[in-house]
Amino acid sequence: MTKPIDTVLYTGSTHVTGGREGHARSTDGRLDLQLSPPGSAGAGTNPEQLFAAGWSACFIGAMTKAAAKLQVKLPADTAVDAEVDLGTNADGYQLRARLAVTLPGIERDVAAAIVEGAHGTCPYSKATRGNIDVTIRVV
Repeated sequence: MTKPIDTVLYTGSTHVTGGREGHARSTDGRLDLQLSPPGSAGAGTNPEQLFAAGWSACFIGAMTKAAAKLQVKLPADTAVDAEVDLGTNADGYQLRARLAVTLPGIERDVAAAIVEGAHGTCPYSKATRGNIDVTIRVV
């Protein structure tokens, strides 16, 4: 059971037409791009790439907070490489994700603690928990 939001910090708002072969634009105009089906030669990106990018960016933010709790500063070249698979099973379409986290110069056990803390607080991680197969590893 989810807990309701007490305070809204930000609302992302977009308008999409044409589905996977369409166009996406944010209401503030800062996002304006063509969409194309995954694996196609069409110009543009797809929902899986957008989800991977959004989750990666959010996860780095969550790692910053987790690292601060451990009195560690994340290196400038911290990175998350995300892969989001679109597939099918008996229930229809399904997503699966893998996050590979790079924390150069941070000891492996500390990096693992940072990643674990981030996965516990990142809104994307919370949204996917128990809903899709997720693998997160420190590289």
